[in-house]
Amino acid sequence: MGKKQIKIAIDGPAASGKSTTARRVAQRLGYRYIDSGAMYRAVTLKALELGIPTTDAKRVADIARHTRIEFVSDRNGHQRILMDGRDVTDLIRTHRVNQHINPVAANPQVRDILVKKQQALGQGGGVVMDGRDIGTVVFPDAELKIYMDASAEERARRRVKELHNRGIDVAYEDVFKEIQERDRSDTSRAVGPLKKAPDAVVIDTTRLSVDEQVAYIDRLAREIIEKQDC
Repeated sequence: MGKKQIKIAIDGPAASGKSTTARRVAQRLGYRYIDSGAMYRAVTLKALELGIPTTDAKRVADIARHTRIEFVSDRNGHQRILMDGRDVTDLIRTHRVNQHINPVAANPQVRDILVKKQQALGQGGGVVMDGRDIGTVVFPDAELKIYMDASAEERARRRVKELHNRGIDVAYEDVFKEIQERDRSDTSRAVGPLKKAPDAVVIDTTRLSVDEQVAYIDRLAREIIEKQDC
């Protein structure tokens, strides 16, 4: 019999390093990686493409309900995000989506719809999922919960570097303000706010390399897996 597969929930604010770390942890363990934020981004992108204001709660909820969002691997093993069969991996990471995602992420109907889809994707374990409310709402029963954080200044620096690497020219000051606004929105929304689960392991990534983050979480996961198999 193989080892029991667990659920790993990784939460934290914008640009705290969740996605990169979660993806690599999943690769190490042979688990499925699910970027919950990509689902909210896909809904935001579709609303923008349809000319629907992201503040229109009912119409955006309809988009979330009827949009097919899939996570697939390309020939190099890299994850791609499909929206109704179309590859939108790069489109959902644009500055425009960043500017309009807050009302979508705070929409109670959208969150209810997408949480159910996320729970279905992670059913049975063997999954690493990152987001804002994974350990508190999506997988409160996750065997390992991580809360990653970093200073707002460091997170803004990382986001600017990421965007510049993709050929998108943005000013640090603008990104820093966006990060602060996203933090306020994420922590104050009524449904699924960003908060640390009581049993989460907190990791301050401000001065940690990605390799160090991945190695630490990988070790914690394997310790839990070994204990469950005893």
